[in-house]
Amino acid sequence: MSDFAADRLLLFGATGDLSRRKLLPSLCALDADGLLPENLAIIGTARSEINDAEFRNMAREALEEFLPADRRGSMATFLNRLSYQQLDASTIEGFDALAQKVADAGRSGEEGGLAIFLSTAPSLFGPTIAGLQHAGLTGDRVRMCLEKPLGTDLATSAEINDAVAAAFPEERIFRIDHYLGKETVQNLLALRFANILFEPIWNSNVIEHVQITVAETVGLEGRVAFYDDAGALRDMVQNHMLQLLALVAMEPPTSFDATAVRDEKVKVLRALRPAKAAETVTGQYRAGAVEGKAVPGYDEELGKPSDTETFTAIKAHVDNWRWKGVPFYLRTGKRLPKRVTEILVQFRCVPHSIFEGTGAGLRPNKLLIGIQPEEDITLSLMAKVPGLDQDGVRLREVPLKISMPDAFAERQRRIAYERLLLDLIKGDQTLFVRRDEVEAQWQWIDSIRAEWEANGVTPKTYTSGTWGPSAAIALTERDGVTWHE
Repeated sequence: MSDFAADRLLLFGATGDLSRRKLLPSLCALDADGLLPENLAIIGTARSEINDAEFRNMAREALEEFLPADRRGSMATFLNRLSYQQLDASTIEGFDALAQKVADAGRSGEEGGLAIFLSTAPSLFGPTIAGLQHAGLTGDRVRMCLEKPLGTDLATSAEINDAVAAAFPEERIFRIDHYLGKETVQNLLALRFANILFEPIWNSNVIEHVQITVAETVGLEGRVAFYDDAGALRDMVQNHMLQLLALVAMEPPTSFDATAVRDEKVKVLRALRPAKAAETVTGQYRAGAVEGKAVPGYDEELGKPSDTETFTAIKAHVDNWRWKGVPFYLRTGKRLPKRVTEILVQFRCVPHSIFEGTGAGLRPNKLLIGIQPEEDITLSLMAKVPGLDQDGVRLREVPLKISMPDAFAERQRRIAYERLLLDLIKGDQTLFVRRDEVEAQWQWIDSIRAEWEANGVTPKTYTSGTWGPSAAIALTERDGVTWHE
């Protein structure tokens, strides 16, 4: 953890959708709970030509729309933290005025620190860093937080990281993956490493396979240009899903420390075997119905034909001792039947069943970790069905379910960005992604895209409201596995 807490937070893209929906509501909620430093000033900057009062009015409207009333606290107190400076980040001219605004916002009696949250187009990373350097906003008491997308492949990601590294050392760079801010994702670490029950069996001897699903019901939702350039593989698998896989598969770190945790995650990412074309499925949705509502196809929304995948399923392998022979099935897509993010850990069958021939219906145990929309953990066990059975013991699968909101009813359910913004202000990098992680992720993704190109792979169509192309079902069923739905 860094040796200083920031007393100023500079938000690039402060009038954009991410700021309105997530960042400002998260900061207001933290303020309501007394978790922000008392002297913290928040400076917004963007292209919009507005003044402090207009920015505060925009923030108030965003809070009223996206933050429940019982989480706002004294909204006036929070809004008083806000100020604004117009900036065109593509030119150097405005950065001196921005630096003066940041200096004027300092409220600490002693030397404070500055945290910068950069949410901008990849093409603006270089000019923005150059402008910050020019204006003296890259000193020893400044840390930089980067929001994705960080490039479109390993080469462009390295360009962005090189530009940032020219001004900031790695210990002051915070790369966001907002999934790591979700309570249940963090709880995966607690589940594995705070309970002796699981870690001894968390290996290929007992686990048969793992499924990770990130399903969305929405289509393009105003992200037309970005999404058609990215596709499901780069938009979801490269960051969120590989981070989830790394947390499931990592070795026990020596401590809950940023370096120790991230060292173990990167080992997993480097151990990923390049996936062959036959181990992947790509799809693109067509018109159909989702949640009872008719929706158009991707080509209709886009207004032209496209080879961009809106669905992908991958059979991945982690080539190390712990996971030898255990497939990790990854699946993500748009316009699927329901919105859900979950991890299924499927255990092996008991090596010998004493109930053989009794019609008991023995099934292997499984652990289901729900991340969204519900945060819960369900362990399925076999139990005897009550009754005086004449023909033998009858067994049935019984779920032991822990609903996180119910188990911790006294605790406030938080936006994922609350945890990450608070850690950025404090300087704790544990839940942020290190450069070598990002590059290992891109290396694996690039190998898949090269396979697709070499084999002429194009997306198969699927009807909106279904679970993707039929080939995704075949991907698992040829291994005797069924997707959890």
